[in-house]
Amino acid sequence: MQNAKLLWNEDGTPTTRTGKILAATPMGRFGKSEELSGALLFLLNSEAAGFITGVTLPVDGGFSAYAGV
Repeated sequence: MQNAKLLWNEDGTPTTRTGKILAATPMGRFGKSEELSGALLFLLNSEAAGFITGVTLPVDGGFSAYAGV
């Protein structure tokens, strides 16, 4: 991860920045890659997403809604 030094101290503890991000994320954690790909898989399924013509789909554990972004 390119920005790992911004998120984690060398001893593996979260940085202050990480604490602020997670405090504003209702899920209380960062997403796993398999969770992030779920939105793409949904949109690729023409049966499940056949009536969608355009949408902003935040895949952020609730961060944008909870943090007022």
